Amino acid sequence: MLVKAIKTRPLIPPKDDLLSALVESFSRCKLKERSIIVVTSKVVSIWEGMCINKDNSKIEKDKIIKNEANLYIERQAQLPESVMLTIKDNILIPSSGIDESNAKEHYILWPKKPFVSAKKIYNFIKKQYGLAELGIIITDSHTTPLRKGIMGIGLAYYGFNPLRDYRGKKDIFGRKLKMSRTNIVDSLAAAAVYEMGEGAEQTPIAIIEDVDNIEFSEKKFESLRIDINEDIYSPLLKSAKWRKGGK
Repeated sequence: MLVKAIKTRPLIPPKDDLLSALVESFSRCKLKERSIIVVTSKVVSIWEGMCINKDNSKIEKDKIIKNEANLYIERQAQLPESVMLTIKDNILIPSSGIDESNAKEHYILWPKKPFVSAKKIYNFIKKQYGLAELGIIITDSHTTPLRKGIMGIGLAYYGFNPLRDYRGKKDIFGRKLKMSRTNIVDSLAAAAVYEMGEGAEQTPIAIIEDVDNIEFSEKKFESLRIDINEDIYSPLLKSAKWRKGGK
């Protein structure tokens, strides 16, 4: 598997054209069939104008976080004080995913409908470059409970099966696997975000080539989402003092 970060021109908040930046950047490389194109949610949000100017906004950041969240915990009930714990789009994420880095004095929100955005990017690249099979992942950085540091996670995807199913197959000792399924989306997102970086690299796009065991298709696959009541971490998640957000 080969992961290549792609440099682009700066995309400037509150709104800029991602598709023209893609064409400009891809002119320096050749897209291969069965590639996965990874795009950070930040530049997708800038493309869609999902940005709030800090200076012109009369709304406090906490109100924006609560409005963007499905569920949230009040700030005074948790540490550190710099973040608010939220659930948005069925993802446990600090501060509804709102970002202030590389944002030019804006709050950058998540894309409004990231799966719709992923499909739009897919259709554009497929038509522009005449590809038959490809995949799209929209990513963000994410923390892991009880672990330092951040890594990539997939907010949305299109064009391929997000899961590799091992259930019913045998391990090396002949025991049938009952639960194991690989989350392809987040696995590839972690590799791509590591390559793209978190600072001033100016590489918000990555191309992943030669990925084995990918089922490319435009059909609707099983979702990665798990209901909070069925999640193995539900005892922790359900015991928290969640409040309903604006979403």
